[in-house]
Amino acid sequence: MGDLFSIQHLLLILLIVVLIFGTKKLRNIGTDLGGAVKGFKEGMAGGAASTEPAPEKKILEEKTTISQTADVTTQEKTPS
Repeated sequence: MGDLFSIQHLLLILLIVVLIFGTKKLRNIGTDLGGAVKGFKEGMAGGAASTEPAPEKKILEEKTTISQTADVTTQEKTPS
């Protein structure tokens, strides 16, 4: 019987995928997938590390939350 897919079939499928999605989108997908794999490997290597964010990042997140809350409060009290 032979192979299910020969090299010609695989090249034709690759050509169709490139024509449908375009090279830029495929490159972005590859970059995102590589970043996800890298993050997973770093997470597995640092399994004993704390999941709490670094102090500087935590302070920045709190400031952002406070400023957003202040904006919402100001907008609600402003007369229309």
